[in-house]
Amino acid sequence: MHDEALLRYSRHILLDDIGITGQERILAGHALVIGAGGLGSPVAMYLAAAGLGTITVTDHDTVDLTNLQRQIAHRTASVGSPKVESLKHTLHELNPLIRVNALQIRADAQSLDALVQAADVVLDCSDNFKTRHAVNAACVRHGKPLVSGAAIQFDGQISVYDTRDAQAPCYACTFPPDADFEEARCATMGVFAPLVGIIGAMQAAEALKLVTGVGRGLNGRLLMLDGRAMEWNEIRLPRNPDCPVCAARAARP
Repeated sequence: MHDEALLRYSRHILLDDIGITGQERILAGHALVIGAGGLGSPVAMYLAAAGLGTITVTDHDTVDLTNLQRQIAHRTASVGSPKVESLKHTLHELNPLIRVNALQIRADAQSLDALVQAADVVLDCSDNFKTRHAVNAACVRHGKPLVSGAAIQFDGQISVYDTRDAQAPCYACTFPPDADFEEARCATMGVFAPLVGIIGAMQAAEALKLVTGVGRGLNGRLLMLDGRAMEWNEIRLPRNPDCPVCAARAARP
């Protein structure tokens, strides 16, 4: 680690749980961020500031004026530009030492297969169940930890699904693919601006903990935030032995 990096990351290095070794793991890490919007903005910005070596971000959309109320990586001048390019510009302004792969694509099973395999940790910052299930399936298939976040109106949630632990659930154990969940979108339901920052910052924290091996993660636990009362509730998540996504993998020797 050269002198500029030692100085830039000195406040991490001063932490006994991280130190030089942990920071070097961060510098060598590769995160895949699905979505460059409300959650993806703080996720990617904190990962970049922390020095995560490679950040790959996917999003098919362009910046809209309505995004600026909460999607803090984008600026007024970015309206009309691809979100991934706007985010890449912000990340390089924060930290020119990292590598950013900006992919203007809609994440699907085919693209995720290669992208997830190349990453050390995956952060789902998408806003629909179809994408979330596709991301989860790829993470289970390749044995990659998934940090999942969601936010709508004043309610947020976050969990980690790391099926490298045979007892841990995957996303589909908690939200079965065949269940009839009502799809809620910011465009119709609204979202409290700081809520995505709270959940996104926690996603980044969980990802950095996974990369460094520091602390106790949220694997097998779902945290839910009531933003009106600013109260957290926790639910323990069991693995579904009959899960159509992870049961076969868990049964392998």
